[in-house]
Amino acid sequence: MKKDIEFHPVTGVKLAIAKEEIDGQTEWGVYIINLNLIELKNLMITSKGYGFIEGQEKKTSTLRHMIEELGPQSIAKIEPIDPNLFVLNNEFWVSYYILDQIFDKKFVFVEGSMDSSNIHRIPELDLEGVLHP
Repeated sequence: MKKDIEFHPVTGVKLAIAKEEIDGQTEWGVYIINLNLIELKNLMITSKGYGFIEGQEKKTSTLRHMIEELGPQSIAKIEPIDPNLFVLNNEFWVSYYILDQIFDKKFVFVEGSMDSSNIHRIPELDLEGVLHP
């Protein structure tokens, strides 16, 4: 049972939403960044959006992603993201193993996170976007 699993605090793992130019088009993507000196294994990432638009409650579908390995000091693109979803809270639940220990963290880009005043260069990606610690 989940209550019997010992979860350790997540360090050295960040999420970012960043934009890149592809064939003259701006595309936004969600990235996971492993700053650790050890690989992460069996990453399970779920994503969903929720909130209100013009007083109406809105929810997106829940997406699930699996990354078998993310090497030390590596980056992986999790999914593309439509900028129309930036008016919602965008939640990413990340679980992974280091050796035989499980780690788990929820990253939430709250409504308004993607405001242009919050967008900066993310050195690890060499792209502009918002980095969630």
